Parts: sequence; structure tokens; C-alpha cells
Amino acid sequence: MQGARIISVGSAVPDLRINNRDISQIVETSDEWIVTRTGIKERRVLTGANKSVVDLAYHAAMKALHNIRMDPLEIDLIILATSSPNDLFGSASKVQAKIGAKKAVAFDLTAACSGFVLAIVTAAQFVQNGSYKNILIIGADVLSKWIDWSDRKTCILFGDGAGAAIIQACSEEDNAILGFQLNTDGKQSDELSITYKENPYSLNTFQLFQGQFQYISMNGKEVYKFAVSKVPASITKCLNALDLSTKDVNWLLLHQANKRILKAVADRLSIDTCKIISNLSKYGNTSAASIPLALDEALQNNKITKEDIIVISGFGAGLTWGTVVIKWKC
Repeated sequence: MQGARIISVGSAVPDLRINNRDISQIVETSDEWIVTRTGIKERRVLTGANKSVVDLAYHAAMKALHNIRMDPLEIDLIILATSSPNDLFGSASKVQAKIGAKKAVAFDLTAACSGFVLAIVTAAQFVQNGSYKNILIIGADVLSKWIDWSDRKTCILFGDGAGAAIIQACSEEDNAILGFQLNTDGKQSDELSITYKENPYSLNTFQLFQGQFQYISMNGKEVYKFAVSKVPASITKCLNALDLSTKDVNWLLLHQANKRILKAVADRLSIDTCKIISNLSKYGNTSAASIPLALDEALQNNKITKEDIIVISGFGAGLTWGTVVIKWKC
């Protein structure tokens, strides 16, 4: 077995900002109401003809490559974590072509807000077993395209964005992906979903069914209860397996869903809130992009230093949740 470590990070967001006052012109709400309940002040939304998740993923990937002056031809594998591809067959191949990584295998990974955590874990397996040397993972979503802007429960929450990281093989002694813990509960999948509605129609003697995907639907109370109970348990289990305690944690990086969830998880783990990495107020819930977006910003602000222990946890639709513990080596 060889080691794996993150050697570069990059991110990208659309130019258009929609603040809470803008939202209050669409639905009955206010800046105070949204900030108090979610911590979100504004979000970014992708606009423009033929603009898609591929564009944001491309810019985030190129920033990660540029930071270490890596040629795209050195990338062996691309994993695009997204729930909003611009093609139902997947968008990773389009990213591969756009960045010029023609030697890389590319595929989509769909796990909603847990997607980037699963991408880290998946990439680490390929690296640690010797299959690939350089893997580009991207978390990117444009959920604004799947929002009912008349639904106050969801339109205040979501934004668009992308974040990328390059995971590279290293010696076993320098391994930085220390451990992980993953879970799924499909029985609760209806609590947060984009459902497919079928419509029957007749074709000669056959009855066929075709339809289309609906808007985002969410039971906020149930998702909150799920997150504040399952995420601390996942983190504790992962730390225990590594013989670490919460006192060893330098940074807590959670999926950026709601400030109350972030605080509740930290409180249950007795982790000081000053250790929470968050940029939720500026971007809202960007699904698979939220963790790498926040990680990139923290690095740019020099918050994270070499040898820091970072607990990363994602949670969301599926319902899925998971934790990965990394040691920062750069």
C-alpha cells in the first residue's frame, strides 16, 4: 500500500450574487429571517446561455492545476461529484475534454451533499492500491436550475459553485488520508430529493411511461434532526478507529448546509466553534461544492497549517453521510 495526500485545491463560483433582500422580492421572507435560521446572507447563481456545471468544474480544476503548475496530461483519473450534470449520462467526460486531460479516465459520482467526501475516499482507494498516481476530484453543483423559486423552504438555501482537489500518491509514511466512515439510509430518501414524475401515454397497442424531473423537495425539520444526530456519531466512530479524540482535531469542515447544524454538531462533539471552517454566509448550500469551496478559502486565508488534523464530514440527500479525516501535508 502507498499513501495518498491532497497537494492542491481550487474553486470557482458564478459572478451573479443574489442576496436575501433580492429573495424577499420573490417570496415572503426577510434578510433577518433567513440569516437567523440559516446563516446565509447571499448565494451565487449561474446564468448565461449554455452555461452549466461543466463551466464551473473547469475553472475550479484549472485553478487547482495552475497552483502546482501541473500539466493536465499528468492526471490519470477525474471524479466529478455532482447531482446536477448537464447530461444525464454524466458530465465528467466533458470536463476531461475541456481541461485537456486526454489521458485521464473520467466518471461522475452522484451522492449529493456527501459527494465530495465520497470522491476523496474513492480517489484514495485508487491511489493507495497503486492504480493511479494523480487524481483530480471535483465537487460541483448548479442546483439553482432545480429550484422552485416560489418555494420559500428551498429557494433561500441553495447556490451554485465548484471546488477541486488533486490527490497524489506518496510514501506510506506521508499518507494524509487517515481514515473514513460512510453511511446510507435509503428509507429516508424522500426527505430530500428531486423526484421523477412519470406520465403514461399510448403508442399503438403499448402503454409507455415518460416524464421529467421535478424541483428540489425537502423536509427541513427531518433533515436537521438527521444531520445533528448522525454526523457527530460518524465523526466519533471515525476518530475512535484512528485512536484520535476531538482534542486532536484542529479544524472541523462540514458540508455548508445551515449554521445551526454546524454549531449543533460542534457542540455535541465538544469542539470549540472557533475550529469550524465556514463560508456559508456568502455561498449558501452548494451541495457537493460546499466542502472544497470552504477548504480552498481557508487555505487562501492561511488558516490551515502543515500537520493540522482536519475532520471533513458531508451529509445530505440519499440520505447519505460520511466522514474522512485528513492530515494536511502541504
